[in-house]
Amino acid sequence: MNNALKFYIDGAWVEPLGAKRIPVIDPCNEQPFSEIAAGDVHDVDRAVAAARRAFSSFSQTTPAERIGLLRRILEIYIERYDEIAETISREIGAPRSLAYDWQAALGRRHLEELLITCDSFAWQRNKGTTLIRHEPIGVVALITPWNWPMNQIVCKVAPALVAGCSMVLKPSEVSPLNAVLFTEVLDAAGVPNGVFNLVQGDGATVGAALCAHPDVDMVSFTGSTRAGVQIAKLAAPTVKRVHQELGGKSANLLLDDADFELAVTRGVNSCFSNSGQSCNAPTRMLVPAFRHAEAVDIARRAALAHKVGPANAPDTTLGPVVSAVQFDRIQQLIARGIEEGATLVLGGLGRPQGFESGYFVKPTVFADVRPEMTIAREEIFGPVLAIIPYRDEKDAISIANDSPYGLAAYVQSADLERARRVGFQLRAGSVHLNYPAWDPGAPFGGYKQSGNGREYAEWGLESFLEVKGIVGYGV
Repeated sequence: MNNALKFYIDGAWVEPLGAKRIPVIDPCNEQPFSEIAAGDVHDVDRAVAAARRAFSSFSQTTPAERIGLLRRILEIYIERYDEIAETISREIGAPRSLAYDWQAALGRRHLEELLITCDSFAWQRNKGTTLIRHEPIGVVALITPWNWPMNQIVCKVAPALVAGCSMVLKPSEVSPLNAVLFTEVLDAAGVPNGVFNLVQGDGATVGAALCAHPDVDMVSFTGSTRAGVQIAKLAAPTVKRVHQELGGKSANLLLDDADFELAVTRGVNSCFSNSGQSCNAPTRMLVPAFRHAEAVDIARRAALAHKVGPANAPDTTLGPVVSAVQFDRIQQLIARGIEEGATLVLGGLGRPQGFESGYFVKPTVFADVRPEMTIAREEIFGPVLAIIPYRDEKDAISIANDSPYGLAAYVQSADLERARRVGFQLRAGSVHLNYPAWDPGAPFGGYKQSGNGREYAEWGLESFLEVKGIVGYGV
């Protein structure tokens, strides 16, 4: 990849100011297959300066001009689609079907949905004699994660562009190469110089410099709650807007009238999707105590049906987790579950049989999990399911809400009205009833320590806009 060792600043691929490099590791074999340059505060300074210069003119372009730019980006994205999917598969170990059908596809879907959103978005409106006007917030820093890399890049970059902002992107150093490809898409689409800038590097250096920079007006971050706290502290002295999508420990409530064969199986598959590395994964399965044994048996069968393997194997359904850091943390939490007395139904410590290298984790199911156990409270970010029995509907809702997180929740019931009623009582930003299709037009974000603000569609667009009231405009 020709531009992997360069940054994109002021409309050109440029050499980094320092000589530090970061290897990109294939999680299937633990071997480096590429490397990127690691930026420093001086690289951040020149990227932010380019964005600040570009903002003055780009912010004055019309929505129609920016929407036209978005259409060109979509066209070129589709042309580069296969390369993007292959790159993501290699970087994070995603099975090829997942990389093609979901990882790369979500980038396309966000672009398409934003174009639909723009068709009806009210950039300004009259309220009595006052004109309410949406204007771009300014220079934005975009810090994205490794687990759904293109999804998070596109759902930040695209609305920021349409809003009229200029920006600096720092993708995860764990999965950075797809960001290089997307930058090439933007360049080919004709994004004006300085409007979009890419600086690679780690969070402690590049991320921190962006968050604290006095010429950055907003930070949009997706990642861990721990990192989100640090970002908020760094941003506080300049009172910049901070938009965060953080961790989760989502409850999946199976009500007593649900079809358990279907509900448990789909719950296991959803928990294990992307090797369990999704912030909104339904990792806590809440089941009626009198159906607990039934749920455990179904979950065991569903987990056994998964095929662990390398990303390029055609029958792989469960690839590795992304890094040694993730692998070690997951092992520690599995050990904690065993120590605290949860029943290990399947999986457990170590790699699956036949794997001596690669960050492969055994698909793991725990039963008899109590709400106070570590595996019921901490985000594991791996293919680990905790089955928690409850007494009645009120108890289930209480357990679901007893979490520092509130990103997503799931309800399964044969009675849709009952599922709706339960959903209204769950403290989560997204509630999914009976495993619906993914909706790029639904708001995405969380309550409590899962963050603040919302992404996707008009909510994503509004997050990059200021609201101005011109009083007396209609007099």
